[in-house]
Amino acid sequence: MSAGHTAATTRGLVTPGLAETTGRVILEARALRKSYRTGAAQLVVLAAVDLKLVEGEMVAIMAPSGAGKSTLLHLLAALDTPTSGTVYFDSKPIESNAPAAVAQFRNRAVGFVWQRHHLLPDFTAIENVALPLLLRGDSAEGSRRIAGQWLNEVGLSARTEHRTGELSGGEQQRVAIARALVTQPAILLADEPTGDLDEQNAVAVFDLIERLHRAHRLTSLIATHNVALAGRCDRVMALEQGVLKLRGVGPSKMGSTSGGEKS
Repeated sequence: MSAGHTAATTRGLVTPGLAETTGRVILEARALRKSYRTGAAQLVVLAAVDLKLVEGEMVAIMAPSGAGKSTLLHLLAALDTPTSGTVYFDSKPIESNAPAAVAQFRNRAVGFVWQRHHLLPDFTAIENVALPLLLRGDSAEGSRRIAGQWLNEVGLSARTEHRTGELSGGEQQRVAIARALVTQPAILLADEPTGDLDEQNAVAVFDLIERLHRAHRLTSLIATHNVALAGRCDRVMALEQGVLKLRGVGPSKMGSTSGGEKS
């Protein structure tokens, strides 16, 4: 990317083009649209979203509440279906797969972290993390062993047998991250993963996501309203009026640390 192009993209919004991504595209959205019928009117949440995620990069999406960030992430994870347009994983359209293959994509290719942890309250931390492995048919013993390894990796080896209500908000989100990654997915999709946390815990959780992203060579897409945290990603996209645009590039693309705005 040229210095002139970098300066232009960091000053304002431009529609993302093909030249902005190089390398193997692992997840892609083409002309993605999502609308809902409300009486006689039609509510358009996503108008025409184009997005390419290159293997190994971390991308942030910024938008105010209600702008469609969650909807977009749900479509990319095959948790919802678009009104029109297509999502591709490793150059293959997801929607053309049989239901069993789509379920396998959700379980094995994508790890999803919600703003609210969505842990099962009657389960312990290790049981919550092991659940995706059990659902795909792994043994109980093997699932617990791998879940324990992931809880250790997120710094919760001493909390494996604690139920959700016995964990702090930051600990609950760490368990949710471990659960998202326990199947060793290629892609991490995180929907406001620090939105319910205080500033100290938000930074700690983002530090953890960033470390795991690099250690496990993930491709990550993070929806956030925190400008400072978004600025640490490789690219920052803005979702405005249902269209995704490039807002700027992060330190790793610019070669220096960029300044942050106040959220």
